[in-house]
Amino acid sequence: MLGGITDTGELYSPYVGLVYMFNLIVGTGALTMPQAFAVSGWAVSLALIIFLAFMSYMTTTFVIEAMAAANAHLRWKKRERQRIVDDSDASSDSYDDDKSEVAMLDGHERSETRPILSVQRASTNNVFDIVERIEMGQMASMFFNKVGVNMFYICIIIYLYGDLAIYAAAVPYSLTEVVCGNQSCSAVSKLKANDTDPCWGSIRRIDAYRIFLTAFSLLLGPFTFFNVQKTKYLQIITSLMRWIAFIIMIILALIRISKGRGEGHPPIANISGIPNLFGVCVYSFMCQHSLPSLITPINKKKHMNTLVLVDYVLILAFYSLLSFTAIFCFSNLKDMYTLNFTSNCDVVSIPFIRYFLGLFPVFTISTNFPIIAVTLRNNWKTVFHRDGGMYPWLIDRIVFPLITIIPAIIVAFCTHDLETLVGITGSYAGTGIQYIIPACLVHFSRKDVEVVFGNDVQNKHRSPFKHSCWVMFVLVWSVSCFIFVTTNIVLSETN
Repeated sequence: MLGGITDTGELYSPYVGLVYMFNLIVGTGALTMPQAFAVSGWAVSLALIIFLAFMSYMTTTFVIEAMAAANAHLRWKKRERQRIVDDSDASSDSYDDDKSEVAMLDGHERSETRPILSVQRASTNNVFDIVERIEMGQMASMFFNKVGVNMFYICIIIYLYGDLAIYAAAVPYSLTEVVCGNQSCSAVSKLKANDTDPCWGSIRRIDAYRIFLTAFSLLLGPFTFFNVQKTKYLQIITSLMRWIAFIIMIILALIRISKGRGEGHPPIANISGIPNLFGVCVYSFMCQHSLPSLITPINKKKHMNTLVLVDYVLILAFYSLLSFTAIFCFSNLKDMYTLNFTSNCDVVSIPFIRYFLGLFPVFTISTNFPIIAVTLRNNWKTVFHRDGGMYPWLIDRIVFPLITIIPAIIVAFCTHDLETLVGITGSYAGTGIQYIIPACLVHFSRKDVEVVFGNDVQNKHRSPFKHSCWVMFVLVWSVSCFIFVTTNIVLSETN
């Protein structure tokens, strides 16, 4: 059974689901955004981040609508199969003269349950309920042709493996920087440390990195073998820690600015910084690939689009406030914003807060890793699934989780060059997942609904952006995204 591929699991409230979404979206991109703001200028940055938040929200509603259409598609197929079985039974019974009266009664009862057009229209309100967890890979198989399905899997697998590799490398790298680096107030900016530099005793920095990577794999890797909601309480706790960390950084920056010690004087606009800001923002609003795992277990979905909008507004407010306080507080922002606090006693003199902020990326990334891993695992299952088949326990519970996490861990062992990993992952595959795939899914799912249920039937989870022009606008915007990203890479390599 198709629903058996990715079990829905324990249900939770809409607010718990939005906590998951907040944790998923607000990751490493948030910590690199202030530096991108400072380079691009405050006016251009504000306008662009608002626009990109709007674009990401639009494509999120596209995915939710496609999920509802996919659920309706599955229900229709099940009804069609049942109708064929019922018709076959009725034909068989007609040969039995002794049971002719029973056959007539059964035939009358079946006619009341068959999915003829009038019956379908009467029950369409429930047909579009999002009950089955249908991953994006399965939706692509429903609505795309063979070429489209292959392109989807190339895009999604590259992105998710890249994402896992980034997370697997970033956490131990951050721990290494805190443990092996000088976090005292006397610390000054130095050249980038070498992997062969000593960390403690005879242990080199690269050795410490690999020790932390092994511990990270052993602690978070097992979550890949279970459902995402197994981490519910961990997600809630770390979400609170995430809010605390953001609030601390914002308050510390505001205090310094209010005392007249703000050193930042960002320009109003700098066109040359837009391509880099665009790449950071695309990565910072990414969540579309994990929506089936997050949305399906929510027990009440009546106002889903509104709740998602509230979540996006909160995230946009945090991004904007964090970035604006940063660019007016510091004159020389580092790539990872938290590093501006860990070695500067003029901003914060309490060692605990400096270490807490220095380790904040560890909290952020660690809570996202299980969600991304489960999403990739479920998409791998849909790649090899065939209708009517079920996986053996060994394949389902052991092999799929292992092929999900092992490649990412191997890449992290080989390199911790986050700039290269993020560039390859977010620049092209990220744009495809956030814009092209959702737009294509909603376009072809709407055509499928029209064919199966007729033009008069409305998807109750339909996106507010109903007109086909919105889909075309997203696709045109995606081409612009590729141009921006490519320009940024070419300019960076030239410089």
